Amino acid sequence: MPPPRFDFAHVPVTFAAYFNEQLRTWETLFPAEHNYFERLGAYLEKAPGRLFAPLLELEPRMGVSDKTWPRGRFTLEQVDFLNRNALYPEWRRIITAIFDVVNPALDAAVKGQPRIVMVMSPADLPVGPDRMWTRLKGRRVPLKPPEDISTTPALLLGPPGESLPDLCVRARGAHSAWVVETGAALAACSNAATRLSYDKLRVYRMRLMEEVQKIAEKGEVRGPRQLGEKLRTLSPKAGEWASDPVMGEFVRATLLAGNGTLLVNNTFVEWAGVQAIRRAKPSFLIAGFGIRNKVKAFSSLLIFADQDQATPIPTQADMLGSYVDLEVFYQYIWQEAGKYVEYRSNTAYLFLAEGMDEMLVIAPPDIPIPNGTMDLSAVNRTCREWMAI
Repeated sequence: MPPPRFDFAHVPVTFAAYFNEQLRTWETLFPAEHNYFERLGAYLEKAPGRLFAPLLELEPRMGVSDKTWPRGRFTLEQVDFLNRNALYPEWRRIITAIFDVVNPALDAAVKGQPRIVMVMSPADLPVGPDRMWTRLKGRRVPLKPPEDISTTPALLLGPPGESLPDLCVRARGAHSAWVVETGAALAACSNAATRLSYDKLRVYRMRLMEEVQKIAEKGEVRGPRQLGEKLRTLSPKAGEWASDPVMGEFVRATLLAGNGTLLVNNTFVEWAGVQAIRRAKPSFLIAGFGIRNKVKAFSSLLIFADQDQATPIPTQADMLGSYVDLEVFYQYIWQEAGKYVEYRSNTAYLFLAEGMDEMLVIAPPDIPIPNGTMDLSAVNRTCREWMAI
């Protein structure tokens, strides 16, 4: 589907540049993003002139002209122009003020529906339920663990041949259910969900590390922005989402975010989950964390090197470090979802850990969670009833 066309002749050039940049990457955007930018474009076409008056007055003072900023272009030169401009703080303040008007109007058009964000933790964390999810406030619900320590089948699988993610996709369409995990156990319970596994992306991760190393060693870039542009050319190959431009770009951008997603399994899960919420707005998201390895020499982390190859020091699992990290990551995921109108007041957050006899629930009061101890099949039924799938 080609990008929509809008008349932005009245929109200040520095503001229109942001929108036009999204249109240039239209084929790599999710349906939820298409919907947002279509609503934004339609709003901006009819926006009153007073909305942009402060920005129209500021741009000439900044030196914006047809020569310095041709309409319809947004390149690294324009980014540098803004960042180095003495009036950049005032520009940022005005842009924020514009979106403070625009976003509530766009949010009012969004029809909410029940959603679920499920966060799974590994069995090997060195704490009990009383030390889990300490940064969050919610209802602690007693659970009856299955005889098999793995919670996955009992939790996600309902009637034969059906799973929560697949039911969600059937009811709400592609990219409505996501499974993001360190391993592959959760994804095995779904055929239709959007599934990302840190372990299964190993070949792609190693290739990206090698490419980044080559770029750094050749000195082909002058700074972080130029590096970012260069990394955009590292497209997936066969077996790496190459046939799906939307997911191919999502995975590439997630792994090259520069915050450890290439090297640390739980960081990948947290960041991929957060980006899925921000961009795809799934109705059902499962984030499955694991135990990360201890980070070795700091230099290897800094230069995107494969830690197993960079040093002969044996790889060691870090149970305590994983626990400390995850207490922060739980909060990150919960907070990120709360930023968007699609998740406010209608999302149930379920925090579970393999083998533990308690889960934490943050949810609207009308979710049908009974009093007393629940088994995992009851949790499954509750999720299906809540989402009406």
